[in-house]
Amino acid sequence: MRRVLITGVTGQDGSYLAEALIARGDEVHGTVQRADELVTGGVTTHQVDLSARGVGDLIRELRPDVVVNLAAISSVYGSWQQPELTASINGLAVAEMLAAVRELGAAGHELRFVQASSAEIFGIPATVPQTESTAIRPTSPYGAAKAYAHALVGVYRSSGVWAASAVLYNHESPRRPETFVTRKITAAAARISLGLQETLELGNLGARRDWGWAPDYVEALRLIAEAEHPDDFIIATGVAHSVEDFVRAAFSRVGIDDWQSRVRVDDSLLRSGDAPQQLGDASHARESLDWAPTVGFEEIVNAMVDADLAIAADAA
Repeated sequence: MRRVLITGVTGQDGSYLAEALIARGDEVHGTVQRADELVTGGVTTHQVDLSARGVGDLIRELRPDVVVNLAAISSVYGSWQQPELTASINGLAVAEMLAAVRELGAAGHELRFVQASSAEIFGIPATVPQTESTAIRPTSPYGAAKAYAHALVGVYRSSGVWAASAVLYNHESPRRPETFVTRKITAAAARISLGLQETLELGNLGARRDWGWAPDYVEALRLIAEAEHPDDFIIATGVAHSVEDFVRAAFSRVGIDDWQSRVRVDDSLLRSGDAPQQLGDASHARESLDWAPTVGFEEIVNAMVDADLAIAADAA
């Protein structure tokens, strides 16, 4: 039985990963910010503030076989309001974790570290599609902190630590918070169809993103943790859709074809430095991990809308 520590275990990815690992018989531990957070059954929780020192001590105490770092300030927009906190949690906490992993390895306890990196490290990408060798040039505090952590993983790997990065492109599910534009869209479509909301306000409808299914990406994390050799892996579908495509699909699911009459573009929601398109090439993951996405774009949107319809109906 492996002992696995998941930071950010209560988030979308953390909850799916915890469920998958427990089903496989692993002993799963997870970090939480608050003692009252809802956690997957079977997870042993540890209250840790990742903006302060402490997660390294937890790793030394637990001596896990695998650490999967999913904890992060997850909002690109929010990182402009909290750049120092973003740097601390998304960057410096990773340095603390890797130092503890290296220390345990030097003492004879070998363990693996998997970092949830992000397509935001590429900023406005130099190449389309992006690969593991695409230039890293972030355009937000979030991207910069993730880029620092991504670079640290490579530095520690070159020193002999088993450390890998999963460069995760946008991945969705009904467990996404409404702070993410995709869930904002599906929740609004559901409420509008039930007469509980009148309009939806969005920013750049033309932005194109490579959207995948969160459980597929969590499976990639598991495969990376079990890989023979550590490396960096792009995890993406290789297909991009616009925010407008997402809106159209969500409103179509609830039977509204005239979505334009329900959507307002708010210039205050436009973000400077946003890439016009993010599109990942996951060839390395396909070839090395035998990983591939299993759920298509419309299926993802439909699943999210259906879940939000049920939530809205219960609240009505």
